[in-house]
Amino acid sequence: MAMAKILFILAGGGIGSLLRYGLSGAFSKTSSNFPLGTLLVNLIGSFLIGLLWGISEKAAFHPNWRMFIFAGVLGGFTTFSAYGLESFNLLREGKPMLALANILLSNILGIALVILGFLVSRYFINMF
Repeated sequence: MAMAKILFILAGGGIGSLLRYGLSGAFSKTSSNFPLGTLLVNLIGSFLIGLLWGISEKAAFHPNWRMFIFAGVLGGFTTFSAYGLESFNLLREGKPMLALANILLSNILGIALVILGFLVSRYFINMF
């Protein structure tokens, strides 16, 4: 891999990780045991990847910028590994309904928001 791509991914990953930390932390301070911060980050990330992928199919994205956005920023922003751990911990803590809610909401709404983001990008691309 070229050094430029590595630097683009590194920079994007740092930005995405900081955004995830801030947003997830803002919502983790609720009194609920439900991992709302991680869920919101994953859903927002799902929408953004659909939106930006749809745009990138029509617009000329330089490969380095594609790596920056998709592998870097969005890779650092979404927290699927944290989602897996939190779901596992809910199961271990004897909270199967919360674990199931987290699994279903993350997956079903995540995929739906990828589709929605893609459709929104098509709408805006066709407007201009």
